Amino acid sequence: MIARFWRGVTLKSKADEYCAYLEETGLKEYRATKGNCGVYVFRRIENDRAVFLLLSLWDSYDAIKKFAGPDYEGAVYYPEDSKFLLELEPKVTHYEILAQP
Repeated sequence: MIARFWRGVTLKSKADEYCAYLEETGLKEYRATKGNCGVYVFRRIENDRAVFLLLSLWDSYDAIKKFAGPDYEGAVYYPEDSKFLLELEPKVTHYEILAQP
């Protein structure tokens, strides 16, 4: 199994709205992609900013490519992301899961 980590930062004042937007876009698409094994959304408020960390679980790199395309290490963004995010990080990070509960 492969873990895919993506990080994004928005203003604290937009955190709840951005979380709802995530549900309508990326999270919905993750869940609809064959080979996706789930997604966790983490949020941390730091002063006036909200940091989001998404951990999606995949059964293979081929499954990730179905979601992200051939450049599977590139972050996937949606049209309204630039309204929320303070910067668009170009890459995500992948880890092979070696042990689980």
